[in-house]
Amino acid sequence: MLGRFLSLTGVEPGQMRQAIKNPDFLAGMLDFIVQHEPTLLDFCAATQSQPEDVMAAWRHYTKPGLDSGEY
Repeated sequence: MLGRFLSLTGVEPGQMRQAIKNPDFLAGMLDFIVQHEPTLLDFCAATQSQPEDVMAAWRHYTKPGLDSGEY
């Protein structure tokens, strides 16, 4: 999963420790997880978390989209 994330985002492994402190990076990481249900379910299984909790974190870190009506 990490290899796919790095490949899609262009982030280098050495950049992750610093990038993880950035809320926008966290939003992008959560976008990666929630936009593909098998990835979300794999992540939840690996971290012993619930999809609802991951979705709540995604809503917290992700800015509203243009079609959301939230500004």
